[in-house]
Amino acid sequence: MTPVAPDQMHSPAMTSKIMNLNTIFFIGPQGSGKGTQAKILAKRLDFFYWEMGGIFRGMANETSEFAKKVTSMINQGILLPDDILLEVVKSKLNEMRADKGVIFDGIPRRIGQAEFLLQALKDQGRTVFTTLFIDIPKEETLSRLLKRAEIEKRADDTKEKIEFRLEQYYKDTVPVLDFLKANSEFFTIDGTPAIDEVTKKIDKTLGL
Repeated sequence: MTPVAPDQMHSPAMTSKIMNLNTIFFIGPQGSGKGTQAKILAKRLDFFYWEMGGIFRGMANETSEFAKKVTSMINQGILLPDDILLEVVKSKLNEMRADKGVIFDGIPRRIGQAEFLLQALKDQGRTVFTTLFIDIPKEETLSRLLKRAEIEKRADDTKEKIEFRLEQYYKDTVPVLDFLKANSEFFTIDGTPAIDEVTKKIDKTLGL
C-alpha cells in the first residue's frame, strides 16, 4: 500500500482497522458491481484477487490429475459439486502465504462453502474477516443483467435464464449473509450509484 504522508495519517482507530484488513469477502447479486469493486480494492491494497472463474481458468494449464478432472468437468458444462469445488479452494489456499491479503469475489455462495472456507482460513492462521455486501434491488439487478446481455450479444442470457440465476442467488446465497454477519466484520454497501461513488463509499467504510 502507498505510504501515507504525516499530515494525511488516519486516527489510531482507523490505522488499526487498516492494519487488520487481511481477508475480505465481496458478496452480492450478479450485476451488483462486486467484481469491479473487488478488483479495484485488491489492486489498491496489493491483495490476491480470488475469483473462482479465474482460478478454474488457471487450472487448465496445470498437469495434475485433479486439475485435469476439474477442467474436463467445466468444459463439459458440469456444475461442480461442493466437495470438488472446496477441494480446489483448499488446494489453492495451501499455495498462498497466510500473511498475504486476499479478496474473495463470489465465494462463498452456500452455507456449506462458507463454513468450509472460514475453517480453512482459520487453519491457515487467519483470524480477522471482513465482508462487503454490495446490495442492489432485485429489479435493478435484472435491469443491469438484461442490458449487459444485450450489449455483449449473449443469446443464452435470456430474461428467463437471468431470473433463474437470481432465484438461485436468493435461495442459496442470501442465507450466507447471516453466517457472515456472525463471523466477520460485516458492512452493507449501496451498489446503485456510479462505480466511483461506490468505491468512495467502500474506502470510507474501511477507513482507507
